[in-house]
Amino acid sequence: MKRDTRVLTGLEALLEDPAPIVGRRLGLVTNHAAITSDFRHAAELLIDDDRWTLAALFGPEHGIWGEAQDMAHVEHAIDPLTGLDVKSLYGKTFDELSPAESDLDGLSALVIDLQDVGSRYYTFVCTMALCMRVAARKKLRVVVLDRPNPLGGLAVEGNVLDPDYASFVGMYPLPVRHGMTAVELALFFEKHDRLEIDLHVVPMRGWTRSMWWNDTGLPWVLPSPNMPTPDTATVYPGMCLVEGTNLSEGRGTTRPFEIWGAPWLDPFTLAADLNALELPGVAFRPHYFKPTFQKHAGKVCGGVQLHVTDRDSFEPYRTGLWCIKVARDQDPDAFAWRREVYEYVSDHPAIDLLTGDPAYRVIVDEEGDLDAWIREGRTEAAAFAATRQEWLLYE
Repeated sequence: MKRDTRVLTGLEALLEDPAPIVGRRLGLVTNHAAITSDFRHAAELLIDDDRWTLAALFGPEHGIWGEAQDMAHVEHAIDPLTGLDVKSLYGKTFDELSPAESDLDGLSALVIDLQDVGSRYYTFVCTMALCMRVAARKKLRVVVLDRPNPLGGLAVEGNVLDPDYASFVGMYPLPVRHGMTAVELALFFEKHDRLEIDLHVVPMRGWTRSMWWNDTGLPWVLPSPNMPTPDTATVYPGMCLVEGTNLSEGRGTTRPFEIWGAPWLDPFTLAADLNALELPGVAFRPHYFKPTFQKHAGKVCGGVQLHVTDRDSFEPYRTGLWCIKVARDQDPDAFAWRREVYEYVSDHPAIDLLTGDPAYRVIVDEEGDLDAWIREGRTEAAAFAATRQEWLLYE
């Protein structure tokens, strides 16, 4: 296959050496972002080969072609490209996030090719973990194809999730920004869950941990509807936290998670207060916006746009924690935590699931010492960074 990129994805590596799937009847867990450097999709490539049989497709949150919004139930369907059945792995209940064992009948391998974005909340790696669990029970081979972490693989940030707050936006004791790739996480999940599984991982070639997305030479395909650019992924480890509040995280704008605010906020005061914190690698510009859908749709919101000025020093999680606190302090009566069912969970507020710990919510509500809690999180992240060495595959 002709390539002009520096990085060879796991999909391309598998096509060059398909030994793990030759002679097997395959299920493919994937979505629209699973392409080669010349824009060919995994399903298109795997179905057109007589050395194996592609028999079924499985789609994660947002659907196999990425059209569904966040937390929107996706129905089973027929794939328009291949004509195969597509089993949705984002159903109406938590149990429907996993394939049914009967869905795997007749298969001899499950291939997983999903583009992660490097944040604990992003649900695709949880879909991978749930598929691995079911495949282990069925004695089915699992082949995980790797793709770059858009944030690189060096920095680790944020507190480690408390298992009591595990959910589909964080099932494992990881920091928020874990600095790992999908296959590295698959190896971690295998050990954490003590799976007896025929796991084959297909690493990338040419990727190093210091690479940001633009260093890879690979085309960016938005892996979900509100992840339009690598810039979105850069701020997402912190700004996804806004989902746990009644503030708009910028869904319904062209720059979600970079733009955020609410109808009651003064953008000029908000930007001034945030810039006064002198958070590293970021500047805040006052901004008015009108979301076209979701929170505050059709209403003019005052807020800010984050401008990342130095990616290497920028701390996205710390930044997101402070953004919410400063917004809450500007108008405590108007601010509220999200209390609706969030990712199938009703007994914990969404913010506790996202932070993986109720401590942050308490600190914000009771004007506690946020800096001290962030320092504790750094200690946890540093400990995890040492532990994760066991599963790292790249220099």
